[in-house]
Amino acid sequence: MQKGGAVYILTNKNKTVLYTGVTSDLISRMYEHRNKQHPNSFTARYNVDRLVYYEGFHSIEEAIIREKQIKSGSRKKKEALIYSTNPEWNDLYDEIKEW
Repeated sequence: MQKGGAVYILTNKNKTVLYTGVTSDLISRMYEHRNKQHPNSFTARYNVDRLVYYEGFHSIEEAIIREKQIKSGSRKKKEALIYSTNPEWNDLYDEIKEW
């Protein structure tokens, strides 16, 4: 049985940093980011903990492929992706808790 996955984009309070990640458990992963469970990580060092975009997939392999596509794009392309579903750049963390 395959486990699903998600690709996501996080930003910081001032929206100056973007981070693209992939996970098989978005809720747990967001908890880790928000609580700086990995204090030496990029997201902890730059206070990147606001979920502004995510996509769910049936398999982690699909999510990894999509993550690579997003990461290979420019910041402008990432911003366009965020604006397409979240034009206000709201933190979507509460939305995923019911996902």
